Amino acid sequence: MDNKVIVLCGAPGTGKTTVRNYLVEKLGYSLILTHTTRPKRAGEEDGVDYFFEDQTTFFKRHYFEYVKYDDYFYGSSKEGLDKAFEKSSLAVIILDTKGALTYLKAMPKQTEIIYLTVKDEAVQRQRMQKRGDQPALIKKRLASKEAKRDQVMQDLPHVWRLENDDWGQTQEKLKDLTAKWRS
Repeated sequence: MDNKVIVLCGAPGTGKTTVRNYLVEKLGYSLILTHTTRPKRAGEEDGVDYFFEDQTTFFKRHYFEYVKYDDYFYGSSKEGLDKAFEKSSLAVIILDTKGALTYLKAMPKQTEIIYLTVKDEAVQRQRMQKRGDQPALIKKRLASKEAKRDQVMQDLPHVWRLENDDWGQTQEKLKDLTAKWRS
């Protein structure tokens, strides 16, 4: 089986991290760690959730893409992708919609995109509060130009839209998609 990159994207609070963890922990995907200059959230660990960098160390990597999002840099490196493929031929990464399209352009036959949505912004706010984001940050993130951009995904081959309001239904849909990519 050829290596496959599964890119998860969507607006803040649509469940990208939950879906990523499910793919890694329950379905055997390897995690492509990304780099960021943002501060750690409660419970996050360097080298487990992200590679936490400062402005100097961030730019010493070999990136496929990087972006400034909500005043912080985020990027995915070639080294991170290669390391993930050492563990599994199916690797998963969370990117914004712009980064997702970069992967699709660079590796069209190896890239599948899952674009996550929810029906109600209140669900997004609730999920962001639950993970520890402060109300002012939630309001800023949901109103940012990046969040607005990530509320829309182009209709392209290899883009799978997945409404993530009901976790049980989401898991079943993920199992169906995974079966396609494993064959």
